[in-house]
Amino acid sequence: MHHTEREVTLIANRTRNNPAFLWLTEDEKALIYQKMRQAGTDNFSAYARKMLIDGYVIQLDYSDVKKMTAEIQKIGVNINQIAQRVNAASTVYEADIQEIKERLAQIWQLQQSTLSSQP
Repeated sequence: MHHTEREVTLIANRTRNNPAFLWLTEDEKALIYQKMRQAGTDNFSAYARKMLIDGYVIQLDYSDVKKMTAEIQKIGVNINQIAQRVNAASTVYEADIQEIKERLAQIWQLQQSTLSSQP
């Protein structure tokens, strides 16, 4: 790119003389400008610098939730098996009801354990 003498002087006198570029989709650009308006600025460079330097990234760990979901699915299979036995026998047995209660208690224990381990 060819610069005029005035542009070269302006560039040389800049405190910030290291440009950074990024490519955005229209949706990303719109979202950024919406957030800029919420922050009360229309200066993209200042906003980008502030966010890149002072902003933070939140990394969420869903591994406990995934484990809990897998366990709940297993318990759901157990409950479906109980329901099939009840339907086949056309009779509800106290042992089946007790097993359902135990499986439900397992779900609550899993949930409590998972939630208490979260920061």
